[in-house]
Amino acid sequence: MRHLEKTRGLLGSLPASETLGTLEKGIELEKQGVEVFMLSVGEPDFDTPEPIKQACYEAIAQGCTKYTVPAGIEELREECAAKFRSDGIETTYRQVVVTPGGKFACAAAITALCGPGDEVILPVPYWVSHRHMIHASGAKVVLVDTFPENNFELTEEDLRRYVNANTRLLILCSPSNPTGAVYRRSALETIGAYAVQNNFMVLSDEVYEKLTYDADYPHISIASLSPEINARTITVNSFSKSYAMTGWRVGFLTAPKWLSAKIDALQTHFVANVTTFAQYGALKALRDCAEECEKMRKQFALRRELFCKLLSDIPGLTFTRPAGAFYVFADISSFGLTSKDFCDQLMDEAHIAAAPGYGFGADRFVRFSYACSEETIIRASEGLAKFCAARHK
Repeated sequence: MRHLEKTRGLLGSLPASETLGTLEKGIELEKQGVEVFMLSVGEPDFDTPEPIKQACYEAIAQGCTKYTVPAGIEELREECAAKFRSDGIETTYRQVVVTPGGKFACAAAITALCGPGDEVILPVPYWVSHRHMIHASGAKVVLVDTFPENNFELTEEDLRRYVNANTRLLILCSPSNPTGAVYRRSALETIGAYAVQNNFMVLSDEVYEKLTYDADYPHISIASLSPEINARTITVNSFSKSYAMTGWRVGFLTAPKWLSAKIDALQTHFVANVTTFAQYGALKALRDCAEECEKMRKQFALRRELFCKLLSDIPGLTFTRPAGAFYVFADISSFGLTSKDFCDQLMDEAHIAAAPGYGFGADRFVRFSYACSEETIIRASEGLAKFCAARHK
């Protein structure tokens, strides 16, 4: 008799996200009336700006509840293309695909481009889902360690060692989830030159691009560096982090026309189109909500200062000051615990949720999010300090 529960497809073999376990445990404790400090969640704690919500209400009232073309309404794609051009990326609306979140944009790009026999270079630490997306495509994951001493950037030596005739794609995430690192121009130029010379593609995940805090580490889109690099780059963005729209599920990408057409075709079969009235909310965000976006960025900047100051006083924890996103990736190796054990014990004893680094390919680290109130940051840091003091050798 066949065992139906033994799935054969690549997609059916994917595990759940490694970051979900701690979150689910925290939610269960909250249901029991326990106060939990959620430093594991990768989403802004702010509400979606009111003008965006109002645009969505109006779209519903006007009957914008039918299918759109799979790539998205033309007005939104035009605005997305204009946004990319403002970042120095030459593109047109015909190269833009609006997707159900930045996550699906990455998945669609990877699976449309890659397959068995291809290799995909993935810098470590990586965002958890990128690795599983590569597996889903059938391509081989090539993990390349990066280090805080070098801003968690790939080096020319790394590229010489790992790029070969089978290299189809290299994935960048800058600003980075989980490290908060922002790639410098020199590193991007090196990667871009290798992509051109060796004729492979780059997927640049830029969903945190508006959340940078230091003049020395501005966000730079690798596709903006030259027409030749642009011709080999998929640039992914999203409304989730910058506009506090995580639940809306609206992302967007631009790619060379030959590839964006394949991604568009894939989307026709998997999702049809992004929720129509959500697209009108996204349109409003791009057109009129830069001020609201900047207010949130400034709040994250203040929280970063506070959290880094408090963490720096905790013995045993070391970290590189993040230049972007809203995470601190702390080295917990001095405690002699795996990242899972550290996070499990932290939850059990201090009721603090953090994301274990093993899910990002870096077991000596733990990711803390400062996308929460200053009060939460202060009180959680107090609990974390006590927890660490009891274990510091």
